[in-house]
Amino acid sequence: MNERTNPFEELERLFDRMSRQFGEASTRWDGIEPFQGTSPLESMAVDLVEHDEEFVVSVDLPGYERDDVDIQVTNHTLRIDAEREAAVDEAEENYIRRERRHESTQRSIQLPDEVDTENVAATMKNGVLTITMPKLEGEAARQIEIE
Repeated sequence: MNERTNPFEELERLFDRMSRQFGEASTRWDGIEPFQGTSPLESMAVDLVEHDEEFVVSVDLPGYERDDVDIQVTNHTLRIDAEREAAVDEAEENYIRRERRHESTQRSIQLPDEVDTENVAATMKNGVLTITMPKLEGEAARQIEIE
């Protein structure tokens, strides 16, 4: 018996492979709103770690100085704004290629618990911003008698 192959099987495999690749690529762009002009290269990478007594946030800000960064924290939200200027007098330079420019980026992070905003500390070393936020001690659970 002569077995004929389905000519569409190869096309189906191709579409399955393309679908998987688009799915994998789209996960790299998660969290970016369409048409906002923000790309993964322009946003800041953030790690949020929870310890027993505090939260520690590490933020990659290569090329930014301490004075370029503004940090605001409320009980449940951490907001980081960073802005830098390209400090070069264009009249004195004969550019062949210019890619460095004025840049700004911002990020708001919802914190999983309340923090002591009075005792937040921040350090910056080699383009990595580290913010330590002590947790607020909540009231212990209390047993309620039903009447």
